[in-house]
Amino acid sequence: MERFSGKVLIVDDDENISEVINMYLKSSGYDTKIALNGKEAQDMYLDYNPDLVLLDVMIPYIDGIDVLKWMRKQGETPIIMITAKGDTFDKVLALELGADDYIVKPFEPKELLARVKAVLRRYSTDTVKSEVIKLSDLLIDSMSYKVTYNGEDIKMPPKEFELLYYLASNKNKVFTREQLLCEVWGYDYPGDSRTVDVHIKRLREKLSSGETWEIQTVWGVGYKFEVN
Repeated sequence: MERFSGKVLIVDDDENISEVINMYLKSSGYDTKIALNGKEAQDMYLDYNPDLVLLDVMIPYIDGIDVLKWMRKQGETPIIMITAKGDTFDKVLALELGADDYIVKPFEPKELLARVKAVLRRYSTDTVKSEVIKLSDLLIDSMSYKVTYNGEDIKMPPKEFELLYYLASNKNKVFTREQLLCEVWGYDYPGDSRTVDVHIKRLREKLSSGETWEIQTVWGVGYKFEVN
């Protein structure tokens, strides 16, 4: 079995599911800790400093959505939401609040491992080319995952950054939502194209059109990073 590394915080009040996830991650080489409620999740997040969080939506004391909001205020650690409801609203809300991915129960352990691996691989600066994209009012640094817009640092979760960087690296090229899911999420993503739409919306909220560039919607096709 291929082995990986990294610290993963598992947040789920179902002890059986938590232990199964824990077993599979540990057997693959990850270091793990388990939190059974929202308060434990917050405390462990600060003490453990995980590389990735698996966060269930429905947990006691403080629910997963509120924990997600809190974690996003603390830092930009990748977060994969876990939900048993399969509700589109929950998925979209989680993505809008800064989650990097989501997975719906029941899921196969191999699928979960693939998602964890993909998110950590994408987030690791060791696997990102050292390249800076410079425009008149926008700087995108792929090594530090840093975005500067009109002289101000713009905070964004890894997946938002990767989508922006991928589009800007391929300026004036149109991509379908399916192509962006494949290229940015890095595997056969089972979610729908709304995932891309939500991330584009979040990017536009943080970055209005620049002096020479714009994230454009190409109706009936997808999106492009237009540079004049």
